[in-house]
This record gives sequence, C-alpha cells and structure tokens, in this order.
Amino acid sequence: MRKIPAFVLALLLCNQIFSQPLSDAEKKIIRYIDLHMPDAEKLLADVVNINSGTLNKTGVRQVGDVFAKEFAKAGFSTEWINLPDSLKRAGHLVATRKGKKGKKIFLIGHLDTVFEPDMPFSPYKRLNDSTATGQGVNDMKGGDVVVVMALQALQSLGLLDDTQIIAYFTGDEERSGQPTSVSRKDFIERAKTCDVALAFEGANGLNSIATARRGSSGWQLHVTGKTGHSSGVFSSGAGYGAIYEAARILNSFREELSTEKYLTFNPGLILGGSEMIYEEARARGEALGKTNIISPQTVVTGDLRFLTEAQKEAAREKMRRIVARNLNGSKAEIKFQDGIPAMEPTEGNARLLDVVSGVTKAMGLGPTKAGDPGSRGAGDISYVARYMKGSIDGLGASGRGAHAPGETINLKEFPQLIQRAALLIYRLTHTD
Repeated sequence: MRKIPAFVLALLLCNQIFSQPLSDAEKKIIRYIDLHMPDAEKLLADVVNINSGTLNKTGVRQVGDVFAKEFAKAGFSTEWINLPDSLKRAGHLVATRKGKKGKKIFLIGHLDTVFEPDMPFSPYKRLNDSTATGQGVNDMKGGDVVVVMALQALQSLGLLDDTQIIAYFTGDEERSGQPTSVSRKDFIERAKTCDVALAFEGANGLNSIATARRGSSGWQLHVTGKTGHSSGVFSSGAGYGAIYEAARILNSFREELSTEKYLTFNPGLILGGSEMIYEEARARGEALGKTNIISPQTVVTGDLRFLTEAQKEAAREKMRRIVARNLNGSKAEIKFQDGIPAMEPTEGNARLLDVVSGVTKAMGLGPTKAGDPGSRGAGDISYVARYMKGSIDGLGASGRGAHAPGETINLKEFPQLIQRAALLIYRLTHTD
C-alpha cells in the first residue's frame, strides 16, 4: 500500500474538521452580527470622520482610543505602545486576551491612512444602500471594524473564554517609522508568542484571501562618467557619459528581468546633467542640463518587489552583473536597501486557506481561493509571517479606490465579512 505523506494527511484531516456545516453556536454568531450591523456602521463612520493620516499623531491616537473602548467590550485589556520621538509616529494599539484554548491568534490592523490633514477631507457618506465613501473607509478602518465586531460577537456568546488572542493595530502602516527595527520591534516580539497571524487589509470579495504577499525593497544607482564637450561623446577618449550608462543599465534591467513572474523593479527618480544636486532625504533634486556638455553624474532610485527572499537575492545579483558591464568612460554602482520582507506561500498558509474555505462553504458562499500575490503590495503581516505556523491576509472590508479620493466600502458584503472573521476565529480557537 502506498504511504500518504504526513502533510497530505494533515490537509485531509483539516478539510474534514473545518468543512462542517454551521453549528448552533455559529448560527448564533451569524444572528448577533446581523442584529448589530447598525452599531458596526456607526463605529465605522465615527473613526472615518477622524483624520488619521500617518503623520497626524493626534488623530491616530484618537482613532486608537475609540477602538480601545470597543476592545474592552470584547473583554480585552489594551495598552498604547509609544515610539521614540525621533520616529515622529503616534505608536500602536495592542489588545490582549490570555488563555490556553485552541490556536494562539495574532490579529493585524492599522489605525493610520494615507490622507494627511493638509489634504481635502472626505467624511463618511452613504452613496446608496450598498456603498459608502470616506477617507480610509476600506483601507483599513473597515477592516479594523471587522476585527472588533467579530470579537464582540464571540464575547457576547461566551466563546472567547480561555482563548489567547492579540490584536495589534499599528499607527504607521502606510508610512512606517524608520528604522523598522524600532517601529516594528514590539509588533514582531508579540507575534512570536502566537501560532497564526490573520491580517485584515482589504478583502477582494467574499471568496478570495491572500496566502502570499510580495515584499518590497529599494535601490539606488550612482553613475559617473568623463565630462567634456559633447562633440567628443562616443569617442575612445571621452566615452559615453553618465546618462547613456544609466540608460543602458535601466534598459538591460528591463530586457533581462522584466519577464520573471512576481518580480518588478520601478525607477521612480532619474537625475542627471552637466550639474546636479540630489537630496536623498527628500527624494528630490535639481539638475542643470547644458546640451553641449557630457553629463558627469546620474542618480536613479527605484523599488524592487518580490515573492520570496530567494527571488529577491537572485534579482539583486543579476542587477549587480548588469551594472558592472560599464560603457567606455563610465563607472556605476548600485546599492540596495531592505524594506518589508515577503510573506512567502507556505503549507501552513494553505491550511489556513482551507479553514477559511470551510467557513465560507458553511455560510453558503462557496469555497475560498488564494488570490494573486502580484495584485497586492507589501503589508505589516510580512514582518511576522516567517515566525508563524500560518498567515493569511485580505480578511478585512471590501471596496474600491483605496489610497485615492472617493475610496468606497461595499456595505452589502460588510456583514458577511465580519461573520467570516468571527467564524474563522471561533474555529481556530475551539479546535486543536
């Protein structure tokens, strides 16, 4: 008889356990959330109407205070994690329950938005019976409301007793305080005490979640060349100059790396000329471009996105080799800066997907599938995914236009997404 691998047996057992119909307790969870949706929408409107752009420390803290009161209703103790003044960030809200039942869960949200106080303000407003708009209504104040309403539903039915759950709402997800070794230190250390991480960034509908997210990092290209009269360009004595060398390198990046799946690299700034001043701290510069002078210097900055650390390192090595093939009369150097790591696809993440799919099938919504990792940027979950037995994202609110004026939330899917989250947490905390 052929032996079945252990991980296959685990998946089969997971499917058997979590593909069950709704229990009586789960039906009560569904009813509680349906009954309390007016409370959920009011809470959403309240926090959307507080500006909490990342740099608005007061606003971020105010939103945190609102959610702290909601966590208290679910039986959580809360604390505020302050960051050093040098980071110029508000800090983070942490809510905790301690127990021994089921999986130890780490829930991830964030309090800040991309909309700073100097931008036009957009309050919460219903557009019709299924759509509302407002700053951060989807990304991710809607997701934060999903978390607290799901927990309140479980608490009301006595289903959180003896569970260990940490809910961590960061205050600077959109523009993380630097260095992240400081701004994410407490976040990472607390996550390490848990088994699984569930993140509530925007949902892509009711039947898709993220089992992987690409990481992001930066790069800087510095090119120098011989300067002189433009009439000598291309000659053996004058060479090609810095701008042509930068153009060669960028085009070679495109030709040799752009077809690799999940790998992208975008030059965001290019600066060169006969004279040049680059301000790295402000990501800006000035250049004087006399057309009769061969450019002596060029700077290019960009990002690099990847699905795995191995993919990132392989891409960096290819980019270094391309940079080293200098045109005559020029020299180039590329430097890389680590940013947010990748949330790599793992067997543990796939098992969590099976649990979610069991929930949505029990709800009558059909199976849930993994979304395309290339469709999402990096997020806070990526800092901790490597330490977890399983991690998934995209459990929050659904809608359109995140990070842009007119951002919306899908109010028809909102209750079902809260119910999905509550049932997922219930099943994870009540099954070994």
